[in-house]
Amino acid sequence: MEKSQHAELQQTRLNWLPENLKRDIGQFNVFPLKDPDGPVINCQPYDRKGYYKISILNGHTRLYYADKSLEVKESALLFTNPNVPYAWEHVGENQSGYFCVFTETFFDHFGHIKDYPVFKPGSSPLFELSPVQAEHVTTIFGEMLREIASDYTYKYDVLRGQVMDLIHSALKMQPAVGQQYNASNGTLRVASMFTELLERQFPIESPMQRMHFRYPAEFAEQLSVHVNSLNRALKEITGKTTSQLIAERITQEARGLLKNTDWNISEIAWSLGFEELPHFINFFKKNEHLTPKSFRRTNEV
Repeated sequence: MEKSQHAELQQTRLNWLPENLKRDIGQFNVFPLKDPDGPVINCQPYDRKGYYKISILNGHTRLYYADKSLEVKESALLFTNPNVPYAWEHVGENQSGYFCVFTETFFDHFGHIKDYPVFKPGSSPLFELSPVQAEHVTTIFGEMLREIASDYTYKYDVLRGQVMDLIHSALKMQPAVGQQYNASNGTLRVASMFTELLERQFPIESPMQRMHFRYPAEFAEQLSVHVNSLNRALKEITGKTTSQLIAERITQEARGLLKNTDWNISEIAWSLGFEELPHFINFFKKNEHLTPKSFRRTNEV
């Protein structure tokens, strides 16, 4: 079957679905964590932009985010949001668990998921589980798997309730206590996670898309570190300040947008986080020694 015919068939099938199913497909999913060959799993953030994630991790686990490291020997519940880079590592054998991913819009008309403390910057995202708690959480994930595989018309409403059950179960627990590890490793993690958080905002692909974090204090808040600690880490690793690195990346994106799009300069300024056009013009001229208009004219083919 040709691709166009396949796409048309898929769209036809989708059109027969109830409206609530069409709305929610692609905004939620749940998976088991499979135990691979070998003793260690290194897990990076879920690589689709805009997804929140809840995981139950069974077995010896280490979590790294910002300059912190958390360690759990048995079972833990982990909450991550799409703006805070993290990594976790399974250590040892007999690893298992589940995870679910969902968008913020999955909870439209049901509240603001980002406002719950488990997803807020600065809060501990990891909750150690007792055997009884681990059994309860595992049961919820098992019910999620069965529900999403069902043909029940309102299954995504059920799944929202199960996500809320996980969130409220965690809010009733004490968060895991952070343990500071080697300072040099912490410095490197801060620098690498800052870079990842900065790069996640690019490329700008539409005049309706806008970068959210443009100031050092905003990055520091997302990474749960003091702005001075962030600046020291970046200075040690890169030799540049936080402001310099942000300015260089914004200037790079501005050059590309001016050269490769027909957007007007006001649209580009807004996409790059500038409230006022003169502020963008002054910023670009300071870093590129040309006004945006002159740069665009110079690079016209």
